[in-house]
Amino acid sequence: MLILMDADHKKEQLDRVVAKIEELGFKPHVLPGAQSTAVGITGNSRPLDPRIFEQLEGVKQAIPVTKPYKLAGRDFAGGDTRIPVGAAPAIGGETFVVMAGPCAVESEEQTVRIAKLVKARGAHFLRGGAFKPRTSPYAFQGLGEDGLKILKTAREETGLPVITEALDQPSLTLVYKYADIIQIGARNMQNFALLKEAGKLDKPVMLKRGLSATIDEWLMSAEYIMSEGNKAVMLCERGIRTFSSHTRNTLDLNAVPVVQKLSHLPVIVDPSHGTGLRDKVAPLARASAAVGAHGVMIEVHDRPHEALCDGPQAMSPDAFESLMGQLRRIAAALDFKL
Repeated sequence: MLILMDADHKKEQLDRVVAKIEELGFKPHVLPGAQSTAVGITGNSRPLDPRIFEQLEGVKQAIPVTKPYKLAGRDFAGGDTRIPVGAAPAIGGETFVVMAGPCAVESEEQTVRIAKLVKARGAHFLRGGAFKPRTSPYAFQGLGEDGLKILKTAREETGLPVITEALDQPSLTLVYKYADIIQIGARNMQNFALLKEAGKLDKPVMLKRGLSATIDEWLMSAEYIMSEGNKAVMLCERGIRTFSSHTRNTLDLNAVPVVQKLSHLPVIVDPSHGTGLRDKVAPLARASAAVGAHGVMIEVHDRPHEALCDGPQAMSPDAFESLMGQLRRIAAALDFKL
């Protein structure tokens, strides 16, 4: 439910509404607006009677909210969410952001080398996996904390903020220590315990869509994070599993405008995992910009034949540079910066 206060309401009246919500066992969310203030309610498992609140002084109207994702949905939001990350462009702002780097951190020399290459070609953020959830238990699983230390060094060398994945509570603690953005991967989209722990932190979280997740399930996972207090959440479409075998996954670009209608959260697209083939990455990255995404995440490796993880989908630095030029032209046509 969303409670709209009168434009000239008094603080005591707002405090009384908040106290009433807490008295009922629910959680109030005070939402200041340009004209007045609203109060959202979460924690109720069934609809509330609007008359409970409309009889209170200072209340203009109590509006039922039908979507189960209240904080992630548009009903509780006054506008689109912008997420500042250090000196980089705000995610969800006027800039089409580009996150680029290797799939996995393999060594300090490799990571710093590639970080400098993508920085020189215009990337805003450095991506790289220190913890790698793999289908096979025998595949390279990442360097762990040593990999995070390498990402920290690459950030110091280039100034690029770092985004990297956390798999569980121990790795979440480490990623929080070293990274600027915490990534929750597709396989953990419905790891609700991990989502709740990420929601208690004060760093931005990128939530990737699960391999077979509906959009409602995706947004409900974002709700788990936000319900714990962390509102700096961005969504990442990275392809879903379908009957098609021509690419690694089916990149669902329909999801971008659909989610933007339902939610105020920024939407990033990962065409590298969405296709699994480097020659398909640039066309889908261009399409991501054209359909209105707020940015893309691109895997780049200058020696993909030596990559320990996902070499076939990694772009070369030269191909990445060409793509950046194309994205700049598309972004300009859509009134984005790049």
